[in-house]
Amino acid sequence: MKLENIREIVVHDFKGAFSNPVVTIVLIGLIILPSLYALINIQACWDPYGNTGEVEFAIVNLDKGASFQDKNINVGNELVKDLKNNDKFKWVFVSEKELRDGVYNGDYYAGIIIPANLSENIISIMTDDPQQAKLEYIVNMKENPVAAKLTDTGSNAVYNSLNAKIIEIINLAAYGKLGELQEGLASGSTQLASGGSQLQSGAAQVSDGAGQVSDGESQVKEGSAAVKDGADKVQKGVSDVNDGADKVKQGSDAVKDGASQVEQGSEELENAVDPSLIPEGPVKEYVDGVNELSNGTSQVASGASQLADGSVDLAEGSSKLAKGSGDVADGASQLADGSVQLAEGSLALAAGSQLLSNAAAQALFTAAGSLGASADALADITGINETLLGDYFYSPVTLDRHEVFSVPEYGSQVSPFYLVLSMWVGGLITCALLKPGTSHGTKYSPLEMYIGKLAIFNAMCIFQACVTLIGAHLLGIYIDNELLFILSALIVSVVFMTLIYSFVSALGDVGKAIAVVLLVIQISGTGGIYPVEIMAPIFNILNPYLPMTYAITLVREAQLGVIWSNYVPALIILFVIALLTVIVSIIIKQKADKAAHYFEDRLIDSGLF
Repeated sequence: MKLENIREIVVHDFKGAFSNPVVTIVLIGLIILPSLYALINIQACWDPYGNTGEVEFAIVNLDKGASFQDKNINVGNELVKDLKNNDKFKWVFVSEKELRDGVYNGDYYAGIIIPANLSENIISIMTDDPQQAKLEYIVNMKENPVAAKLTDTGSNAVYNSLNAKIIEIINLAAYGKLGELQEGLASGSTQLASGGSQLQSGAAQVSDGAGQVSDGESQVKEGSAAVKDGADKVQKGVSDVNDGADKVKQGSDAVKDGASQVEQGSEELENAVDPSLIPEGPVKEYVDGVNELSNGTSQVASGASQLADGSVDLAEGSSKLAKGSGDVADGASQLADGSVQLAEGSLALAAGSQLLSNAAAQALFTAAGSLGASADALADITGINETLLGDYFYSPVTLDRHEVFSVPEYGSQVSPFYLVLSMWVGGLITCALLKPGTSHGTKYSPLEMYIGKLAIFNAMCIFQACVTLIGAHLLGIYIDNELLFILSALIVSVVFMTLIYSFVSALGDVGKAIAVVLLVIQISGTGGIYPVEIMAPIFNILNPYLPMTYAITLVREAQLGVIWSNYVPALIILFVIALLTVIVSIIIKQKADKAAHYFEDRLIDSGLF
């Protein structure tokens, strides 16, 4: 390789650039064209979500209204009134037929139909049969993919406004009940506290009653012992009564025998002496006395018999009395035992009641305290402004957004992608129009030809980058680090031109095809706008091997806020990719320059290329 030969090639190319006006104009066009690709796209995306005010969004209001708390309300009319004050979209209020036909024909990107029963369904939340309110959202998905997403934002605006109205209605009903709830909680708290006191008092009474049962148990036991002693004495008296009854019966039998003898003697005397023959005087008196004795003796015998029978009955009754007294004693003993068990159970009940009383009273007092606190809190709420309360219920949690590396507009956010993309496009167009040259048939070696021709291509890419950077500044894109941003853009432009030039220089038209294929893949596979994670799996695989992945990182870090741990590795990898490409291209140029251009020669021979 001779430096003189390389210098000749460079001088020849730069002289050729100014050899005639046509060439100069074409080269100037090549310098300007890539910048237009970047700047037009950046301007078009500058603030897409802030320029929706001219996007027509159709609205139809069919709501018939409803009555709520003796008031007529029409949520649909209120919603329309809010939308008329909303400049996010160009709201167009039309008939239902106009909306449906307009969305279908593409006159409107989307529309919302407010149904006739909207207000009625909204207030049904206060009834036993609540109905969900619905809006009909119609969107034309064919007309424009981005417009469909933008109109989703419009539908959300309607949806949020409607929800705000619903919350307002709910608040009107619920807010009035808070005071009643507060009073109920306060009353319940008082009653619970009173119940706790009564429960403690009842537990104390149960404990006292258990003590009284225990005392009664002792008395029952003493009485049972006394009854048992009396039963034993009665049993002994029964034995005495039985003995006396036997003696009375024996005496009764003797009296009965004597009475029989007296009666027999009296009969014999009457039979021996005729009473009429007996003169008045003593024996007659004797005879009469004998008769009276006989009669009295008969009565004594009869009484003795009755006495004997009564003595027997007395003995039998005394025996039953003794047996009953024994039963009484046994029952009294069982009663005493049962009373003991009752006393013991009562004591356990008293202890358990005391524990229950303490736990329940504590729980009741705690509940009473909590209810009291809730009542106090609700008492505070009832004094809150209704508007503030409605806002709170509608959005009880707010999201406090903190932006890291804040960027003022969307155009600046996407500019790294479009700037880098324009540099690849500039390199591709330049290599497609300018000939990289071949050493075949010349005095120059493949390496001399490769290095000599690279100068004019790199000069073109530097001019392209400078024009693009000037246009970016005129657009007013946000730049965090001016110097690093310019340096990074120039590095990316030179690296891209070197890569594409190397492809074309080494492989001819095949190299151009490779550059085009890489362009197509890198548009989707580098994560310049959409996260690569949401793309097809093949792009996740290819992403680390694409030069534009690291070029976008360089420009983004320099423009929007540098993190050196991101910037430096990307710079190194980009240089490594360029260096490897140059080495491979030089090897191809030196070893197979003519063979590599075989396809190019065949295309030229066809007369079509």
